[in-house]
Amino acid sequence: MSSDLNQKIYVAGHRGMVGSAIVRNLQSKGYHNIVTRTHAELDLTNQAAVKLFFEQEKPDQVYLAAAKVGGIHANNTYPAEFIYQNLMMEANVIHQAFTSGVKKLLFLGSSCIYPKLAPQPMSEAALLTGTLEPTNEPYAIAKIAGIKLCESYNRQYGQSHGIDYRSVMPTNLYGPGDNYHPENSHVIPALIRRFHEAKVSNAPEVVIWGTGTPRREFLFVEDMAAASVFVMDLDKAIYDQHTEPMQSHINVGFGSDVTIAELAKVVGAAVGYQGAISFDSTKPDGAPRKWMDSSRLNQLGWKASVGLEQGLQKAYEEFQSQ
Repeated sequence: MSSDLNQKIYVAGHRGMVGSAIVRNLQSKGYHNIVTRTHAELDLTNQAAVKLFFEQEKPDQVYLAAAKVGGIHANNTYPAEFIYQNLMMEANVIHQAFTSGVKKLLFLGSSCIYPKLAPQPMSEAALLTGTLEPTNEPYAIAKIAGIKLCESYNRQYGQSHGIDYRSVMPTNLYGPGDNYHPENSHVIPALIRRFHEAKVSNAPEVVIWGTGTPRREFLFVEDMAAASVFVMDLDKAIYDQHTEPMQSHINVGFGSDVTIAELAKVVGAAVGYQGAISFDSTKPDGAPRKWMDSSRLNQLGWKASVGLEQGLQKAYEEFQSQ
């Protein structure tokens, strides 16, 4: 086991919510040779810079958690940036990992890879079976390309070079390290900020975008990190037994979902807001439902452990400490 703990592990995107949680999880397990770079130190969209980094560092494993991310507003406003930057980052990292001899890599995708009207819960088999949600299609296309990059390198070089590149698709994540920007954040951090500001200002009402009827699934980021390390460390024979060469990604979800209206009440309670909650139906809802089928991962032996109320309390504590 000691030799495993000595492996050099590169976590791309270590300052992000998921990347930082993966670093914490690895450290808690005794891994000490963890390599990181800030965006200022290494621009992952720069092919030459990424090539030089891998030639110099020669990591044994790579967790590809770096991405340009955001909510509906950000995806609608910056579609070119979302597709270009994510495509470049994953193409550069996955290819240079291969050329420098990295045997194991884990790519982190997103639940938005699935069609807007995919049957619920969304199984891995739903990929590429229908039209994507228009508001985040560019981001989704990039994430689908990342899955297919991993699969293509496995199919062409798996036997000859011994590589094993895997992909995990998280549901909506929240928790420590989240982005609480008033416009470019996801739903939970946006709600935490809005309810907190309403509580501080004694606002009589908080207005939520959309009708409140869409259903969403939420996973605490520490659970996502634990699942990522679990999948990375699975024996290859077991991983191959539960996946297919051209459908090799694994969903990571909590196991149940809530409506946005229900979520708003739980967030309001976690923050301690006492006022009214209303909904602006002129604003977009996004997909009617996004609930992941995590049975493949559950069969492999992993399940989420942090419930929504507990996770929101931790998230709000972190928000207050900023």
